[in-house]
Amino acid sequence: MGGRTIRLVEKIFESVQKAKSSQNWKAQLKIPPQDTRYRTEDVTATKGNEFEDYFLKRELLMGIYEKGFERPSPIQEESIPIALTGSDILARAKNGTGKTAAFCIPALEKIDPDNNVIQVVILVPTRELALQTSQVCKELGKHLKIEVMVTTGGTSLRDDIMRLHQPVHLLVGTPGRILDLAKKGVCVLKDCSVLVMDEADKLLSPEFQPSIEQLIRFLPANRQILLYSATFPVTVKDFKDRYLHKPYIINLMDELTLKGITQFYAFVEERQKVHCLNTLFSKMSSSDVRVFADLFTRGIDIQAVNVVINFDFPKNSETYLHRVGRSGRFGHLGLAVNLITYEDRFNLYRIEQELGTEIKQIPPQIDQAIYCR
Repeated sequence: MGGRTIRLVEKIFESVQKAKSSQNWKAQLKIPPQDTRYRTEDVTATKGNEFEDYFLKRELLMGIYEKGFERPSPIQEESIPIALTGSDILARAKNGTGKTAAFCIPALEKIDPDNNVIQVVILVPTRELALQTSQVCKELGKHLKIEVMVTTGGTSLRDDIMRLHQPVHLLVGTPGRILDLAKKGVCVLKDCSVLVMDEADKLLSPEFQPSIEQLIRFLPANRQILLYSATFPVTVKDFKDRYLHKPYIINLMDELTLKGITQFYAFVEERQKVHCLNTLFSKMSSSDVRVFADLFTRGIDIQAVNVVINFDFPKNSETYLHRVGRSGRFGHLGLAVNLITYEDRFNLYRIEQELGTEIKQIPPQIDQAIYCR
């Protein structure tokens, strides 16, 4: 057998072996045990897509499956293919629905590991969320040669500067710290083609918004912005109009509404609040009542409540809408009573303006028909 024929046979053998290994790559994965816990519709109500439908790199698919993901959740089904096209996205989705992977997967897919520049920046409002998000990126991208860095305020700036002298492809952090590094010239963002903003409603609060607007100036003009938020307050809508180009809108949450909800305020001094609360309870029928005080409101999810009492008046319109908007869900009538101190008066006016609603002074008698029918 001639040398050329031997080489040809060897090549055929190699290609057969490659084809076999390509068919068996899933069998070699270290997939965690299946999660058999009950899952809600916001995770299970999918179109039936598979991760392989998005033509992702095999190394990325390996990380996805080894993380325990079986199929895309609804937010991932909506986000991943659109993000891969390069379109801007404005997405409304809750935490706990696979939202982080919805932007991490396309971000990792788009990175060229041979190009040692920052190609993706993920902005988050807190150090805790930055650490969680960078960990998800590292786990999903563990078979890719992608360098992930996390940077937040309250940690050593010098360490971050030293780290940025090494290759970084994906940077996760809080806006102030990344802006600081960009201004110093050590965080070079001229090749960063993707900017992700998670919890955008918080990122666009007065605390962060100026930093974000300055940071965007360091990015190329043709950058892609992926913006995720549980609520769409006025600040998010304004930012979208100014910085996003024909964004694809995703909304996977019930629209919180003030329709059918009567809203009252009662001016009180702080020390009178408990007495006022007792008086309110004596005015009302035995309806479902929920009292909101700042201390107890984090993460509460209420479905069927007729009456909401804001013992502590919210400081912004998104919190107000979250608390009060729930009472009128599913077409039910509702009543919101707000206990307002002298310090709350400006917030009251501002929230009325931002939500385009009217909060009236509480009458001596409350007609039961406005919230119970």
